[in-house]
Amino acid sequence: MQAPSSDDLRSTPSRSSSARPGHTPSPIQSHRQSFTESLRGHPPSPRATRQPSLSQAQLQELLNNPPTAGTADPRFAGKDWQTIGVGELCDPADLRWVELDSGIEDATNILISSGAHVLLVRHRKDERSAHATYDYRDLTQYLLFATGQLQPDEEHFPIFTSLAKKAQAGHVIPLRDAKGLGNKEPFITLPSNAYLTHAIEVFGGGVHRIVIVEEGTDNVVGILSQLRLVKFLWENGRNFPIIDRLYPQTIKDLGIGSQQAISINGDKALKEALKLMNNEGLTSLAVVDNQSNVVGNISNVDVKLLTKSSSAPLLDNTCIHFVSVILSTRGMNEGKDSFPVFHINPYSTLAHTVAKLVATKAHRMWITDSPSPSLASASPPQLSQPSVSHPPSHLSSLPQSNPPFLPLSSSPSVSASALPGANMGGRLAGVVSLTDILNLFARASGLHPTDPDERRRQRRRSSSSSMMRGSLDSARSSSLDVSTASIKR
Repeated sequence: MQAPSSDDLRSTPSRSSSARPGHTPSPIQSHRQSFTESLRGHPPSPRATRQPSLSQAQLQELLNNPPTAGTADPRFAGKDWQTIGVGELCDPADLRWVELDSGIEDATNILISSGAHVLLVRHRKDERSAHATYDYRDLTQYLLFATGQLQPDEEHFPIFTSLAKKAQAGHVIPLRDAKGLGNKEPFITLPSNAYLTHAIEVFGGGVHRIVIVEEGTDNVVGILSQLRLVKFLWENGRNFPIIDRLYPQTIKDLGIGSQQAISINGDKALKEALKLMNNEGLTSLAVVDNQSNVVGNISNVDVKLLTKSSSAPLLDNTCIHFVSVILSTRGMNEGKDSFPVFHINPYSTLAHTVAKLVATKAHRMWITDSPSPSLASASPPQLSQPSVSHPPSHLSSLPQSNPPFLPLSSSPSVSASALPGANMGGRLAGVVSLTDILNLFARASGLHPTDPDERRRQRRRSSSSSMMRGSLDSARSSSLDVSTASIKR
């Protein structure tokens, strides 16, 4: 059996005909409904008459007893995980590339349509060495700049103004200019023969991915992510006793996670959530109600629903509304209803927590206590209650600077109690991330990972020093709708 493929760790690539090179859509296909059109006289959603795939009781049982680990890879039976090379967990076929001179829109389309979580950036198509990466954190930051939500500091203001004028003139903004807008994932490489011990120390310090290269060269042969390593150790845990003995213990007894989880109230505008994730270096954010009950989750990957100009009003709508759009889209794409399952409690075992992380492909689980009355007393939601607009296709153009976007005040509001599965949550009490788990594994194995909290502080300092938070005054915002910066190497 081969080592786990990254196909297990990411969503299936879009196979829409509109994404194929050289495909000419029909006149009917070429028209996409605008956001406002979708709110006027649209036919009833099929979700209104479709029954949930699982009953409330069945879903709760699934959450309480997640699937067990998959079949162990016989190649690693009886082998000490600390002597396994990082290259054994990688596959060159999983790599997706883009060139520095590629336009930001083309790079984004490749990122979304390929199903990859990250693209490798190179100078030329015939190269196998990477100089940077492009991922959903980069896209989130670019969208914030493109819509005037964030601004550069005084030092970079002339560069950003120049690039804004270039975009307004209709010129393509190359990836080399769009990169480097602020706090970025560090670009770290390891040779393919390096042991997993080295990787787990790096991951335990808060790094999310490592680029794997051929020994003695810069040629990339794979990418190892935190999630892929956690999944590998989970599926092969019986072969690694030092780690396997940790799984039956509770999160509380292990003392992992943080009690200072960052969240946002569901009534806040979506743009505030994206700015908060960007400023704090987060990949996802808990959405809570007025009693701090977890009612949803927003991640950087979800910004792919915002890459059409007509979806810009979503930025001014509430986080609760966007969570309902995410769930509706997921239900339509997967053919079944989707519920938020990104939470555990302090007495959940590590096995329960890891199983959920692997199953949901999430980077963190929210720790919740018993629900506050607002959710505990809520009646089971009906799937036909939320008024949800259908988001536009994510493969169309990024937001343009002219004309300026206007808030859609008539957008439907969605209450927290109306969200499917919302009354299964609880009061937010903390968070456990992949970094926390890999840090635990490293320390249990006698290794010395760096303090992940220090890396988080560095990200915040980087964000604060590279840009001011908030929006520019009206005189500046008009010239900064598509702000970009020079690439940092």
